[in-house]
Amino acid sequence: MAAEQVTSDEAWTVKKVLDWTISYLKEHKSETPRLDAEVLLAFARKCQRIQLYTQFDQLLSEEERGLMRSLVKRRAASEPVAYLVGHREFFSLDFLIEPNVFIPRPDTETLVATALDLLKPLKSPSLLELCTGTGCVPIAIAKNHASVQITTLEKNSAPYAVAARNIKKHEVEDRVKLLNGDLFEPLENGSKFDIIVSNPPYIPKTEIETLESDVRDHEPHVALDGGADGFDVIRILIEQSPLYLNAGGWLLFELSPEQADEGCKLLKEAGFHSVRTEADLSGQARVVLGCWGSS
Repeated sequence: MAAEQVTSDEAWTVKKVLDWTISYLKEHKSETPRLDAEVLLAFARKCQRIQLYTQFDQLLSEEERGLMRSLVKRRAASEPVAYLVGHREFFSLDFLIEPNVFIPRPDTETLVATALDLLKPLKSPSLLELCTGTGCVPIAIAKNHASVQITTLEKNSAPYAVAARNIKKHEVEDRVKLLNGDLFEPLENGSKFDIIVSNPPYIPKTEIETLESDVRDHEPHVALDGGADGFDVIRILIEQSPLYLNAGGWLLFELSPEQADEGCKLLKEAGFHSVRTEADLSGQARVVLGCWGSS
């Protein structure tokens, strides 16, 4: 569907454009060419992805074809789909997204599910979330728990603005308070929470250059770089969380599966008990958690 390939007498139907785009993105090393093609075409046609399958024989307008050509060219150059279309699904909710904001991943849904399990027995619980990015974690928790009060923090201006928009979009302003600042610094003295959660930067600095080009070249490194061993921010979380946890409160955070043993070790050394991991959908350890004080 490149400009030089399209002539006025060619019938560019939805199916033909999908098939062509899938093949083209495969050639350009997309890991999810069908999903990418469907999301981009649905965006170009201003419809839901599922609707494409009832529109196979429909012709694209000139405007739709032009937009699709631009989107596919940018995706082939490794620009993330979420940045191209301006949104991303997470925990069955739709989140606004912009460049310079970390894109939510399905693996992080494990963090949300684990937090929701811990919240179940608590009455009027309080939760603190750090490094919020789009705000997907606290919003997903709030939308799936009727009474939890959440404080969430973000230090960088681009994600802070996007998180504020997402909180408003999902109508949880009354239960999700967004603060601007670095980790625990914006909190008032004496602030206490039943649960602290975070998806912090945890990629070792030397590994960032080995990441896929769509991540390495487009997503904010500040959301990825966890220092020499990936634990710079995690160590701060473990060290300072006891100051803000109620007795019997939990700290849980995301990391990569190969870091799980070290994460558990650090929690135990800091005095946390009932330390364990929770697996993601692929069965790999994705979340480490521990309890502080007596229950």
